[in-house]
Amino acid sequence: MAGSRYTITLEGQDLIQERINQLLQAGANLQPAFQDIGEMLLISHDERWSRQVSPDGEPWQPLSENYKVRKKKHQDLILVLNQHLNRELNYQATPQSFEFGTNYEYGAIHHFGGSPEMRPQNAAIPARPWLGVSQDDIEEIYDILGDFLMGN
Repeated sequence: MAGSRYTITLEGQDLIQERINQLLQAGANLQPAFQDIGEMLLISHDERWSRQVSPDGEPWQPLSENYKVRKKKHQDLILVLNQHLNRELNYQATPQSFEFGTNYEYGAIHHFGGSPEMRPQNAAIPARPWLGVSQDDIEEIYDILGDFLMGN
């Protein structure tokens, strides 16, 4: 080989290899970190729910005047009739996977909205995104994962 060559020798290679192995072991079971993320998301969603805003901070579409007249309770609150939807958020954390959401089927139509062609006829509602993560949530998730993997 012509020219010059530069060689880097790491002191403490055993320490580096040990730390890499620790990271690999921690990454094999992320369940504790996923549980912390789940709890954080429950709090985050609850705070947004009380402010009636989407994960990106946009206010939910207001209720139609026609619906307000028919609504028997919580007339000033959006997505609240019997207070089931916001109270039934949950998560599942396993060593390698994480799921967050609701088991209520109507959670999707409130999130994505509906159209007049959908059954039942009252499915024609505007989208009111309520599930998801904000930029602050993402940063917190990174912090939780980083702390977990670094052993803090």
